Amino acid sequence: MVDLSKYETKAAKLKAIAHPHRLCIVKGLLENQCNVTHIQKCLELPQSTISQHLAKLKTAGIIEGKRNGLEICYRVVDGEIGEIIKQLFPEK
Repeated sequence: MVDLSKYETKAAKLKAIAHPHRLCIVKGLLENQCNVTHIQKCLELPQSTISQHLAKLKTAGIIEGKRNGLEICYRVVDGEIGEIIKQLFPEK
């Protein structure tokens, strides 16, 4: 019998980046760590929507935020997801 737990974990991470906005957020964070305001300006979405996307990515263990005063700077901490993004969007 196959232990599906490792597949479930990886599938959950893939599901987390399967949304176009979250995919864009992760790609952007790989290029430059930033805060919600910067992401909001890039995607032209409400801050609440960005926060919901960030929460899903944090729950999946893909990103983390580091507080600096009132600001939280986000970065990608999952190397596997980083490699997937690099394969999806190779630099030209």
